[in-house]
Amino acid sequence: MVGGGHNGLTNAAYLAKSGLKTLVLERRHLVGGAAITEELLPGFSFTTFSYALSLLRPEIIQELNLVEHGFLPLMMPSSFHPTGDGDYLLFGDDHDQNVAEIRRHSRHDADAYERYHHDMDRLCQAIRPLFDNPPPNIFGKDPEDAADVKWLLDHLGGFDRKTIHDLVRLLTGSAGDWLDDYFENDAIKGYHCSSGSIGTKVGPLSQGSGLVLLFHKMGEHDGALGSWAFHKGGNGGFTQVLARAAEAFGAEIRLESPVTSVLTKEGRAIGVALEDGTEFHAPVVVSALDPRRTFLELVEPRELPGDLVENIERMKFRGVSSKVNFALDGLPVFPALPDTVDHFGGFLNIGPTMEYVERAFDAAKYGWYSDQPYIDGAIQSVIDPGMAPPGKHVMSCFVQFSPYELKGSTWDAERERFADKAQAVLESHFPGFGDLVLHREVVTPADIERVSGLSEGNIFAGELLAPQMYFFRPAPGWSQYATPIDGYYQCGSGTHPGGCVTGAPGKLAAQRIIKDAEQ
Repeated sequence: MVGGGHNGLTNAAYLAKSGLKTLVLERRHLVGGAAITEELLPGFSFTTFSYALSLLRPEIIQELNLVEHGFLPLMMPSSFHPTGDGDYLLFGDDHDQNVAEIRRHSRHDADAYERYHHDMDRLCQAIRPLFDNPPPNIFGKDPEDAADVKWLLDHLGGFDRKTIHDLVRLLTGSAGDWLDDYFENDAIKGYHCSSGSIGTKVGPLSQGSGLVLLFHKMGEHDGALGSWAFHKGGNGGFTQVLARAAEAFGAEIRLESPVTSVLTKEGRAIGVALEDGTEFHAPVVVSALDPRRTFLELVEPRELPGDLVENIERMKFRGVSSKVNFALDGLPVFPALPDTVDHFGGFLNIGPTMEYVERAFDAAKYGWYSDQPYIDGAIQSVIDPGMAPPGKHVMSCFVQFSPYELKGSTWDAERERFADKAQAVLESHFPGFGDLVLHREVVTPADIERVSGLSEGNIFAGELLAPQMYFFRPAPGWSQYATPIDGYYQCGSGTHPGGCVTGAPGKLAAQRIIKDAEQ
């Protein structure tokens, strides 16, 4: 297994559970990939990159006995959205209270809220079996491929015309167009549209943002669709759980073991070579890295079909997310809610309106970062006090939009100015925020690439755009986890179903590897 990110660890655990002798080779001093927790200031635990759980597939928790190894999600009781005029939207677990909260801003939208969630839940029900199974090989010629295609058509044929039409609209259109069908209030549309832009170079009015919006609705905890949680100790705590599970099944994990190449002989993978020249030999090699590294760096492209190489070369990565993480001397104060911390129990959505988020995207189109960025943040230490000393807090912020390549400058030159812009936005909503800052960590797309290995700093290991999803992820004809090199497989987030902490690519790839080994 090349790479000890969450998909690599998931894949290794399933392979070891099946009885295969499994070795995980991780280049860094800790496992986790982009799901890690680090103490960058004594007593303060930072989730350097990803920081929340939702899309983790429920079956993985049971099948890998994760609870026995410390799996402990901490549910988010709230989601907070300042509206930019001193008011706010505060959502919690009580559906009726959420409707009442929307009614404060728009009676029309409160009535539309039920219809919106009914339609989104219906779409999630339609998509979930596709999400949790390998895509059919629509290019295959054998009867098994034909049966898989028939299954897909039969499944979709079981839904009404409106659901299928809505599905096509979201997969190909914009989040903005979709939300305009339901809501009229700018703040309510701003709250809902923001998840249509996370990690992808699209604004809420861009075609493609509808797919990203739908993707983020696919999560669940304990059967509650769309719910999110923090893991105890951050996402690094979660990947440590995965590592313990993999080792309990018999997998071996070696740290500080960077793989430079996959060894092949006569079109078959026979092992890997490390940076120091050490070689390990095995009949199966699995890459948990992104498609660019899997196909263009670990192996010689001349060993691959020309059309595959061309598709990987033009695959879109284009990271646009940065992280600005803060150690705080106390909790920020929102003027309209001075005497409560209820609004700090989950995500802080700093994108007051759909127009605000779209304008934040505008700068990225021309190679620059936003003066007033959209921020998806969380003060995790409110839910998990162990992440900061008593009375102190850690705040994790995804900041968009910040393109991987800056026109006319570099991230080394701009990182602090960029972080100043993000901090100024927080200051505008939480007066006095800057006085609370004890430490600030700035992680640009270039840093994400350098540290985690994700090409161009794209947090999904390849953008979530329709031309590179499902049948086409990572390339037409290669969406079922095998590669043209016999014995060489892929299981990273650049495969179906895609990014976020899902574990699904790792599990589905393991099923393919085990099936092939039994034949």
